[in-house]
Amino acid sequence: MDNIRVLIPEEEVDKKIREMAAEISKKYEGKTLHLVCVLRGGVFFMCELAKRLTVPVTLDFMSVSSYGDGTESSGQIKIVKDLDDSIEGKDVLVVEDIIDSGRTLSKLMELLESRKPESLALCTLLDKPERRVVEVDVDYTGFQIPDLFVVGYGLDCAQQHRNYPYVGVVENE
Repeated sequence: MDNIRVLIPEEEVDKKIREMAAEISKKYEGKTLHLVCVLRGGVFFMCELAKRLTVPVTLDFMSVSSYGDGTESSGQIKIVKDLDDSIEGKDVLVVEDIIDSGRTLSKLMELLESRKPESLALCTLLDKPERRVVEVDVDYTGFQIPDLFVVGYGLDCAQQHRNYPYVGVVENE
């Protein structure tokens, strides 16, 4: 049984998302912003962010994997679900739940850049910079956190705990 300790309470997450949405809305004022959600974990964050943006938004979803059957990233990405629409000429914001090693996001951003968007930016709710092995330019970061196993707000442990309205740390008993 997992014991979950609250790391970032719901109120703090909500406040930070509002601040990020205000900053992003100001940057893209007068434009339509195309949000690309990295499934599955990013969907909770993207929905909350999108609700608070004041610019017009369109949405698309992508699922990628770089782990295969192992626990270490292979360095190559496999597209499990590609975008439904072209991003050529669009202002694109990739929305992710968490960035740790950077391997997958680095490859994904290269792939999306090759599809010729007008602009391409990266937004994450959580960042674990001490786990980084590949540099990734993150344009919007909600919280930098230490190297802890976290769940909630879309993050899971064996598909459990995604629906918690806060970010928690798994502490096994």
